[in-house]
Amino acid sequence: MELKMTEAAIDKLKELIKTEGKIPRIDAEVTGGCGMSVKFSIVFDEPRRNDLCIEKDGVQIRLDRFTKRYLNEETEIDYQVQHGFLVGDSFISSACALEMD
Repeated sequence: MELKMTEAAIDKLKELIKTEGKIPRIDAEVTGGCGMSVKFSIVFDEPRRNDLCIEKDGVQIRLDRFTKRYLNEETEIDYQVQHGFLVGDSFISSACALEMD
């Protein structure tokens, strides 16, 4: 998996690592029943035993295997003041199958 980060994201992550004192992790929030949506975010917490660690431009980011399977092979992280961190491509699947007799 390749992780790309904009300068804005790198700068903000470095700032938050200093103030939070914790490691950033990419987190996937999966919701839905018939259809499914996945939204990615950055959270700061303690490292977990089975987290994967990716280092990019002096910043370590962790993610678990569950989150990794929803990310694209090439994932970009950006930071915008008005929106916060933008991670990869969140998506919605409306793959509900209708059965017809």
